[in-house]
Amino acid sequence: MSQAPSNRPNPQDTHLNRARASLRQAFTNYSQFLRSIKDPQLESALKAELETISSNLKKLDQYVLRIAVFGLVSRGKSAILNALIGEKVFETGPLNGVTQAPSLVTWSPSGGFVSEGRSIVPESSSKIRIELIDTPGLDEIDGQARAEMAQEVAQQADLILFVISGDMTRTEYKALCDLRQAQKPLILVFNKVDLYPDQSRQDIYLNLQSLGARTGNSDRLEQLLTSDEIVMVAAEPAPLQMRVEYPDGRVSYEWESPPPQIEELKAKILTILNREGRSLLALNALTQARVAEEEIAAKVMELRNAEAEALIWKFTRYKAIAIALNPIAFLDLIGGAVSDLAMIQALANLYGLPMTRYEAGKLLNTILLSSGTLLLGEIGSGVLLGMGKSAAALATGVDGSAGFSAFAGTAAVQAGIAGYGSYSVGRAAQVYLENGCTWGAQGANTVIREILNQVDAKTIIYRLRQELL
Repeated sequence: MSQAPSNRPNPQDTHLNRARASLRQAFTNYSQFLRSIKDPQLESALKAELETISSNLKKLDQYVLRIAVFGLVSRGKSAILNALIGEKVFETGPLNGVTQAPSLVTWSPSGGFVSEGRSIVPESSSKIRIELIDTPGLDEIDGQARAEMAQEVAQQADLILFVISGDMTRTEYKALCDLRQAQKPLILVFNKVDLYPDQSRQDIYLNLQSLGARTGNSDRLEQLLTSDEIVMVAAEPAPLQMRVEYPDGRVSYEWESPPPQIEELKAKILTILNREGRSLLALNALTQARVAEEEIAAKVMELRNAEAEALIWKFTRYKAIAIALNPIAFLDLIGGAVSDLAMIQALANLYGLPMTRYEAGKLLNTILLSSGTLLLGEIGSGVLLGMGKSAAALATGVDGSAGFSAFAGTAAVQAGIAGYGSYSVGRAAQVYLENGCTWGAQGANTVIREILNQVDAKTIIYRLRQELL
């Protein structure tokens, strides 16, 4: 009996849709905030970050996955891309430094490839468009410019290919570790393998480990780069001299270039795209949006720091006065919580971060719990003092002067504790709000955590879980 097809959505499609919703909400929220306040200075300050969120949302809508190729000069980066595409699109040559700036071309892999006895074909339903990015050799650009170029391209990429063509040098190892800072999946491509017929993945991996042991970075690299992420290719195999025999008995020798040995890399890329390509797209867009939102929040807070400080002190005074004058103990606790919730919401609105009463309550609970016993102890003290104040209020009816003195003294102490607690909550809320909208139900942090908790242990994403969280 055949089993009915499952109507459950593909997890990758769910990841992509969640990422779209998160970025769309963030862009809409900040755009509406800027329109409502009509502040040219703030609008100018946030322009770059809003463009980052917008461009990543567009990238998700168009299913654009970028693969960037890095390596030192003369390792065959451009040749590898040409071999993948099947035609000479990127310029190559015998001289070092042919590629002078990052360049991009769209790749549409067609047909299928065989890997480990399995046929692998592009998943047409994914609609992913692949863009290949070629980069200059990392050792032909000086210091700061090289670091900025590598960081900018790596941030745009969803998958990184790092090309070597022999035993890895310390310079290459350091460049590989630097690229790891981008927190992107990485494949180490050993090119010109036809010149090293005895080289193996395990030999390369052991060489990486020995280099890491000498530089103190081995543990981190071993965790994120296994021998499974090492691929052997020959993008432009060395010409071979072939003996040619003619019907008339003549014999000549001609040089022929063997076809590229690139199938293993094609199969590896297609396997990753089919297994986790849309999840990669979603995670990369979310991580870039998370950084942009944190920068937006930091800039808004810097420009509105004085207003925020005045707002916190206003609520601190109101809470202290209200609690001091209130004679009923349990109303102190309720009124104080309401005041703190209103303050958190007011701060969020000041920073352009929409927040419901429920979200403000969750944030207040987080602040209270993360403060350890400090604020909880203040609440306990406030309750005890409130009970004493209530008793003093009752005593005022019996002995007016003595009861009033007790009431006033207790109220002053309780007001001081309540005011300090309110100020502490306000300052703690600022710290949380510095993360922008990233922590809400649709926030980037929340969706990133959801995706990483669902990815399969066999995926290349899985090993990045700890860093991305």
